Amino acid sequence: MDIYLTQSAYSDPGDLDVSGLPRDLAGLAHAVRDVIIHRGEGELFAYLIPEPRLAEDAESRYVTEVLRILRERADQPLTRRRAPDERFVGTCRDFSLLLCSLLRATGTPARLRCGFATYFTEGFHEDHWVTEYRLPDGSWRLADAQIAYGPYDVGFDPLDVPRDRFVVAGQAWRECRAGRADPGTFGVSWLGLKGLWFVRGNVLHDLAALNGVEVLPWDGWGPEILDDAALTEDDIALTDTVAAAGSEDELRRLYKDRRLTVPDEITSYTTYAGVRKVTLRRSRTASPGGSTAATPPR
Repeated sequence: MDIYLTQSAYSDPGDLDVSGLPRDLAGLAHAVRDVIIHRGEGELFAYLIPEPRLAEDAESRYVTEVLRILRERADQPLTRRRAPDERFVGTCRDFSLLLCSLLRATGTPARLRCGFATYFTEGFHEDHWVTEYRLPDGSWRLADAQIAYGPYDVGFDPLDVPRDRFVVAGQAWRECRAGRADPGTFGVSWLGLKGLWFVRGNVLHDLAALNGVEVLPWDGWGPEILDDAALTEDDIALTDTVAAAGSEDELRRLYKDRRLTVPDEITSYTTYAGVRKVTLRRSRTASPGGSTAATPPR
């Protein structure tokens, strides 16, 4: 079984009829771009996003919830371009998760990657998520559905993002630890969140996503580390190990470590609902576009 063709509890599209979807990456990315508006894109679309939607949509971790909200706002095919007020109000992770879901459902192995983009803010590595998809020759490429066909001019093909323009979290950690990059240039610039502690959080998010647990960007678990001073030598050593992992088998083995596994209950640090505990859906397995079956709790 190809785990990257298998829907996770997060990417599972439920009863979505995929027969009318495009089978090519460009068509699917276009569809995703046309049904989601990033919560920071209101001005770009000349649309004042209602504050209740920011709160409602922010905690929609699962594609089934995204699709439910889309149906409630406009009962129309997923391939039809929507007006801003009919879209799901999301983040980069939601663009990436929906594209990942549709790729898996139509036969292309895909996964989420958490890291940092250099194409939003000059001189800064912004917290960001993209979709990574596998070509028939076994190689992987990065696609950013948020900047595909949208109001962005980044100077490269958003369906083949250069590795130096999107830096996966493990690479970012290695660069910072080696002194080749400044940890103060990694984070969320407009919130003033930055530092090695933030890079560490993305390393854990990326590891989880590679193991089919595609949490929200502000989900946390384990010891609360919200600044560099809170990092211990053990935290740093463990993150060094994850960032150095060189194979999918090693990443799956590492994820079994209880210090790294996402538990059933996490802490959500979302801006709109406040800090709170959230119980996650259990992991599930599924065939592409098919039904899912619950697995025993961890």
